Amino acid sequence: MAAKKTPAKKTVPKKETAKKLQELEKKIGKVPKFFRELTTKEPEMFNLVMRFEQHIWDDGKLSKQTKKLIAIAIAAALRDQHAVHAQMAGAKSLGVTKAEIEEALRVTFLLSGMPAYVYGKAQLDEVMP
Repeated sequence: MAAKKTPAKKTVPKKETAKKLQELEKKIGKVPKFFRELTTKEPEMFNLVMRFEQHIWDDGKLSKQTKKLIAIAIAAALRDQHAVHAQMAGAKSLGVTKAEIEEALRVTFLLSGMPAYVYGKAQLDEVMP
């Protein structure tokens, strides 16, 4: 009985990986350590996640700006400080206004309550004084 060969891991060129991580950091801020480690430990998984991320954020029926407002509202509802801050920074770079974010946070208040709204507003005042 022949030994079963394990498929070779598909490697990602270092320059390409560095560029992808740099672009991701512009969008979300600091990339978590576990995700950086995927570039060497699980490069195929890294590539799949990056392709999926690109697919999600590409303009479709909703613009990138609208998707950012949705992401901000969800992150505020979850009270995820890193995600709220990162999504707001990304929204700012896309030209989303403070007034638009405040309106999205009011919807968050309606559906998730006062703590989520207050949490989001505090982050907003840090990102867009």
